Amino acid sequence: MTIFAMRQAMVSAPAGDRSSVARLVLFGLVALLIVAMGLSLFTGASNVSAIDAMRIWLGLVAPDDASAVRAMIIINDIRLPRMVLGVLVGAGLAVSGVVMQGMFRNPLADPGLVGVSAGAGLGAVLFIVLGGTALAPLVAIMGIYSIPLAAFGGGALTTIILYRVSTSRGQTAIATMLLAGIAIGALSGAVTGMLVYIANDAQLRDLTFWGLGSLAGANWTKILAAGPLMVAGIVVSMMLWRGLNALTLGEASAHHMGIDVQRLKNTAIGAVAACVGAAVAVSGGIGFVGIVVPHLLRILIGPDHKYLLPASAILGAAFLLFADAVSRIIVAPAELPIGIVTASVGGPFFLYILLRRRHHLAW
Repeated sequence: MTIFAMRQAMVSAPAGDRSSVARLVLFGLVALLIVAMGLSLFTGASNVSAIDAMRIWLGLVAPDDASAVRAMIIINDIRLPRMVLGVLVGAGLAVSGVVMQGMFRNPLADPGLVGVSAGAGLGAVLFIVLGGTALAPLVAIMGIYSIPLAAFGGGALTTIILYRVSTSRGQTAIATMLLAGIAIGALSGAVTGMLVYIANDAQLRDLTFWGLGSLAGANWTKILAAGPLMVAGIVVSMMLWRGLNALTLGEASAHHMGIDVQRLKNTAIGAVAACVGAAVAVSGGIGFVGIVVPHLLRILIGPDHKYLLPASAILGAAFLLFADAVSRIIVAPAELPIGIVTASVGGPFFLYILLRRRHHLAW
């Protein structure tokens, strides 16, 4: 075997070959996502069955059938965009978690835990509150993309700051990363609090519910505004699998394998910022998706990013759709913010991870 082939093998399979298991898991996850999508479409305060949906999509609805027309509006204008947005947000947050953990070489890196989501939220709130006054010229230029782009900028800036602060000589200190994330989140929260203080009543109600995370406001306009950023971030992340595999051996080893490490990091930061920024802009603060999903999958298929990235996208989408269905069922006909559901699962899971790794977290 040539040296080049050996390097390629190391990059492609850093911890053993589980490709056959990974493929089986991927097929299972696709089936799980289909079930989650069906549950999302047919769960809610209104009783709309799968038969009703098929009649609507096949054009078998009579114009004078009031109940069928009502069902068509519920499916096409409320539940379908909500399902699509849930898939995009869940996949984007899960993939962002994988990329951050690979870039920092740390399994505790997550956009919500280390302040990236808070920074993205600050960018979005800035435009929500000041979009009609001080930032009106920018809103006029960017149109419906103003809030997603603002959140993207906030997420990118916080990710760059976090990386600069917590990484030294190619090594990321976990304690420094977590503390830097707390500081960034606190600072972003303080500025966000100032903006909330000056918001009017209508903005305040929107911001309060938005801060807890929800897919309730999903519509095709939001998907058109934020969807391209999330799709671009997910697609770019999928292309980074070789570089992320190489980074597991350290930046020096990755460089000797022919990986442009600095370019990889810049691309990863941009992809994470696009996914998280757009997701936060349209769904608010939904946490723990990026840490729960990758950890579960590493147990099943291992750390190879060739399979870990697409598997995380699929499971992240399914996880968020299931959480959204629970949020609609548990206090029906009202809705529980989806961020509360994901935190109820993610909080105990994060504590479990900390307990397993507590000997590695010592100063």
